[in-house]
Amino acid sequence: MNNAKKGIAKEINIKEIFAVIKKRLWIIAIITALSSLAGYMYGEKDITLLYQSSARIIIGKEADMNTLQVILKDPVVLEKVVEKLDLNRSPESLANQISVGILDGSKVVNISVIDTDPNRAADIANTTATEFKNEITRLLDFNDMEIFSPAKINPNPINEEKSNSGIIGIVFGMIAGVGFVFFLDSLDDTVRSKKDVEDYLGLPVLGKVSKMSKKNIKKQSIHPIDFPRGDPGVPH
Repeated sequence: MNNAKKGIAKEINIKEIFAVIKKRLWIIAIITALSSLAGYMYGEKDITLLYQSSARIIIGKEADMNTLQVILKDPVVLEKVVEKLDLNRSPESLANQISVGILDGSKVVNISVIDTDPNRAADIANTTATEFKNEITRLLDFNDMEIFSPAKINPNPINEEKSNSGIIGIVFGMIAGVGFVFFLDSLDDTVRSKKDVEDYLGLPVLGKVSKMSKKNIKKQSIHPIDFPRGDPGVPH
């Protein structure tokens, strides 16, 4: 009989689904909370805020812009920047933080620096511009160059968007929690309704016995059945 009972599929309707979820709602809440917390901590751990600052140099008409861009990121210039700012990185590593570009085909060169510290990003951009100007004057005897716009400290990170790991954790926790609750329910063979009895036995239910309680038993003892006197069939 037990094997037959386990083999009969349960027909679950919307009402039963909500009843199962409501019964173990605390399990879903705990799993969701733990999952969202783990997602949030993972997202905060992996985010390193980056700051960007730019300095601009204006160069004379007769200059070769491509040559000047190559020299700007050359170790000859960047070694002096590392030395001036006492940076704990190599010129080659510093070069990866610097991007150089010409603005809209003009004679304005933009020196952009990305760093984990907003103050250091501005210092690197300004020092690079200054040392570049000095080296060009020394190497090429070229003076037709001025720092057009020095870098300023930008306190707003360029990757300040919040990680969505926390939201993913909440969604995953809810799905996992609901799935776990229905898994527990599938292991529960308790007969809980008239329909369960009919499904398991394959027979219609003709009636049911009311649940006995102390209150019902006490009520019956207070009001015993009183047979009428004079009835010959009832002894007195």
